[in-house]
Amino acid sequence: MALLSLPSLALRFPLLKESEVVQTTTFDRSYVILAIAMYVIGLIMVASASMPVAERLFDNPFHFVTRHIIYIGLSFAIAAITLQIPLASWHQHSTHLLILGIALLVVVLLIGRTVNGSTRWIVLGPITVQAAEPAKLFFFCYLSAYLVRRRDEVMENVKGFIKPLIVFGALASLLLFQPDLGTVVVMFVTTFGLLFLAGAKLWQFISVAAVGLSAISALAYFSPYRWARVTSFLDPWKDPFGSGYQLTQSLMAYGRGELSGQGLGNSIQKLEYLPEAHTDFVMAVLAEEFGFIGICLVLVLSMTLVFKALMLGRRAVQKEKYFEGFFAFAIGIWFSFQGAVNIGASAGIVPTKGLTMPLISYGGSSMIIMTIAVVVLIRIDHEMRLQSIQATANHKKKGGRK
Repeated sequence: MALLSLPSLALRFPLLKESEVVQTTTFDRSYVILAIAMYVIGLIMVASASMPVAERLFDNPFHFVTRHIIYIGLSFAIAAITLQIPLASWHQHSTHLLILGIALLVVVLLIGRTVNGSTRWIVLGPITVQAAEPAKLFFFCYLSAYLVRRRDEVMENVKGFIKPLIVFGALASLLLFQPDLGTVVVMFVTTFGLLFLAGAKLWQFISVAAVGLSAISALAYFSPYRWARVTSFLDPWKDPFGSGYQLTQSLMAYGRGELSGQGLGNSIQKLEYLPEAHTDFVMAVLAEEFGFIGICLVLVLSMTLVFKALMLGRRAVQKEKYFEGFFAFAIGIWFSFQGAVNIGASAGIVPTKGLTMPLISYGGSSMIIMTIAVVVLIRIDHEMRLQSIQATANHKKKGGRK
């Protein structure tokens, strides 16, 4: 079912007046505006942050910019296809999507490319797929469908609460073999947030959350690599040219930015002082060039998108469209936490986790999957509006018969 134009609406629902059709638009255009605004900011910042390293590595300062533009184009093309998929299909095939996500995580461990000690990418000719990105979306889809099937069990029984955690544990184990603790933490927070919103009892939520946090803390403590990240985050200046190097350079970028920044293109830290300047730490370059004002602008755009997702989920649940509501909640929690971790890591608020800033950082897999998530929100809103239009038309039809 495609998004309907005003003429098609008038043909489909002839009892609606033209003014009523205009007032009842079939999708929320603000999602598109927010996404495009973040695309544009991301493109500008990736271009600014990546040119020095691209010049050195590829003798082409526009290497990453060109690829980022291609990723945006692919995102639009995939978005156009995804937009035509009803939420009923997502619901029906949620288990198949979960199996696909697990398969990708297994395949990446077998034949994936290893970069900086992490095996996270499946290489398909010129295309590189980061398996964790689709796995996140597919798991949230499955979890939303599970909560529709077992909502009463989740609310009344510990067994219903534990079952999705077993699935999460399987995914987390595969991710930790990569290793990718950051994605595990994002999925952990989103899973528990969604279970809480679905009506899980508070004591279950607190007790299992405590166990999960203890497990994540243990994973960090008993891994020298992860523990070095935690300790360097607490005091990066203790070893500014070793374990604390990346964070100290990022903090310098924030410090130089002050209120309004140094101006576009005038970052010093991007001149290969700050590693991963166009990916995980693109917000540090943005802070240096556009200052506190620039960071606030991105936060406002991101949080507006998150707020709309959560409000959309609330409206869907109120209309008893539970799968759509839970899926929207999951996307909202996912976006908010991942964005908070990305900015928090670059500002020294949380340990570095290697997570991208949604719709802004360089990275094809992240860009495409985040775009699909936004399209899902648009589709949910679209179907709810069509349902409302249909209800209005049916009501007028019944009134006319009387």
